[in-house]
Amino acid sequence: MTLTHRYRFSASHRLYNPALSEWENREIYGRCSNPYGHGHDYILEVSVEGSPDAASGRIIASGDMDLLVHDGVLRVYKGKNMNLDIDTFVNGRVPTTENVAQDIRERLERGWPAEGEPFGYTARMPSLSGVRLFETAKNIFDI
Repeated sequence: MTLTHRYRFSASHRLYNPALSEWENREIYGRCSNPYGHGHDYILEVSVEGSPDAASGRIIASGDMDLLVHDGVLRVYKGKNMNLDIDTFVNGRVPTTENVAQDIRERLERGWPAEGEPFGYTARMPSLSGVRLFETAKNIFDI
């Protein structure tokens, strides 16, 4: 069984590769390479997979999942300028939503307890099965 929780956060970024000229950046990223950046109200969906616990009837305690997503992602991204405030992107990696989704998945994996182990109020930890990041209504990225 799969359970998906939805989270929202706002962050800004500039799509710009310092190895390219201003003209090349403008050609590749269009107005998203604006020197002052731009922001999005992202929607993040995190999915876990497992069997409901016999005692609680739940795959994971909501509070446990919220804690893992908050500590691993939201405290890092919420209200931040990705180019300046997030270690993954301060050294020139372009914060495209593809790269942001990948970074979010990696952060969650690093902090995710081992499958089957107890965690907080969760009797058995389910596996992290997916991350979906909505940048806009038209741009949605799945890992």
